[in-house]
Amino acid sequence: MNVRAAKPDARRPSDATRGRDRVIRLAWVEAAIASAALAALSVAVLSVAPRAAEPDDGAYHASIVAITEGHFLTLSTAQAEALAGKLRDNPAAPPNQWVEVTGGRWISEKDPGYPLLAAPFEKLGIIRLAPPFYGALACFGLFFGARRWLGRFGGPAAVGLYCSSGAALAFAWRDYMPTFTDASLIAAGSGTLLWSVLATEASPRRRTWVGLAGFLAIEAATFVRYTNIVILGCAVVAVIVAWQLRSARLPLRSLCWWLASVGAFGAGVAIFDDRVYGGPLKTGYQPGEVTFAAGAIGANLRIMPAHLVQAMPMLVLGLIALAWIIARWLVLHHAGGEVGAAARRDLCVALALAASWFAIWGLYSTYTWTTDPTSVTVQVVRFYLPATGAIALLGAWLVTRIPGPAWRAGLTSTMVIAALFGLGVWAFHAMYAAFGVPLGG
Repeated sequence: MNVRAAKPDARRPSDATRGRDRVIRLAWVEAAIASAALAALSVAVLSVAPRAAEPDDGAYHASIVAITEGHFLTLSTAQAEALAGKLRDNPAAPPNQWVEVTGGRWISEKDPGYPLLAAPFEKLGIIRLAPPFYGALACFGLFFGARRWLGRFGGPAAVGLYCSSGAALAFAWRDYMPTFTDASLIAAGSGTLLWSVLATEASPRRRTWVGLAGFLAIEAATFVRYTNIVILGCAVVAVIVAWQLRSARLPLRSLCWWLASVGAFGAGVAIFDDRVYGGPLKTGYQPGEVTFAAGAIGANLRIMPAHLVQAMPMLVLGLIALAWIIARWLVLHHAGGEVGAAARRDLCVALALAASWFAIWGLYSTYTWTTDPTSVTVQVVRFYLPATGAIALLGAWLVTRIPGPAWRAGLTSTMVIAALFGLGVWAFHAMYAAFGVPLGG
């Protein structure tokens, strides 16, 4: 009996093809969830009519308009008074929260970075799109950084956690405040740097350019708010340590480019401050106006936790994730193979993220202005927003550690994000209601 071997059906896809198609479909699902989170944030803030909530909004508004009129640095007294009259902000005098600097010229006391970033949107008449635009950069960086670190559904989990907090919604709504923008630039930079360090299979040139983009984003955030320099410092330390780790295989050329970028940024800021404010270490704030003291730590530890939990409840997920990662490493650090390597990698990433988180929060725990117990949440949490990108990445680790098939991790991520969005929208309205700024449609 002549038996022929069955020939494979050429029309049926191979196992490799089916696996590749499944990965592509899963990537599209992840991208759709992340895009939906960004869209939800945008709709939540753009559906509320804009208004100035504090004098700070007016000071930034004046700077942004001045740049659109060609005044990139300072204004004369006459020009500043004309600008204030045009904007109805402190008429017959320079705008509110502006100061006189060398040569009898005027400039906002606020740090100068955000007006430069927002001026193109003001010029085009789309200033309301400025915060969502920078939020989109944050989502892009977080998505690819978290996806490279955490694998399946890590990207949408990080993006969803970042977009869903009440603090993010509260400050993305305010067109002329820099708070959401500098937090978004730090999140974008953190995510892209994370990808650059972990993507050992990518070409050195690609890792260099992506990492350089990450540093440029964090540098821009530091120009927006000078205290973000502590996060920039943490990023510098993190990449130096990563370069020394053999497992990261980070090229020396990449490290040199990144550190050169930081050095050039520092020199540029010093030159700007010297020319505008009269000294390389001076700012627009008068001596003693912004003060930090160790004696403020106790009061801030009593006051701030309730504000922070209301504004960004995902911090609880971030703290649990950090503790879990450390405990897991303690159990597995002697283990070999992929399990031990994964535990060590998670610990290194978690410590780098926690360093930037605790650096900025530790700095502002000494800020004397936030020790007033009568302050409401929306007034004081803005100083803590630069850590939201790091918190979102840590929280995403926890959300995606659900064992089982991919759909279970995706369902868990979606449910957690939806629940936090509900809390975030409530906190968004509640924070401004407590501040006497009810939000209308």
